[in-house]
Amino acid sequence: MGRGDLTNAEWERLRPLLPEGGQQGGRWNDHRRTINGVLYRARTGLPWRDLPERFGP
Repeated sequence: MGRGDLTNAEWERLRPLLPEGGQQGGRWNDHRRTINGVLYRARTGLPWRDLPERFGP
């Protein structure tokens, strides 16, 4: 877990609000990783294409 990523407690509060993964489209197979990528981008102001690989494609 990187600095600024969701903690386990934050994730447990957020997880029930998200749709189940693996359904139509399949774009967000790992919601936590995707949300951490969005938070990282918001903190740093990087363009989407410059996100570190740990956040996936």
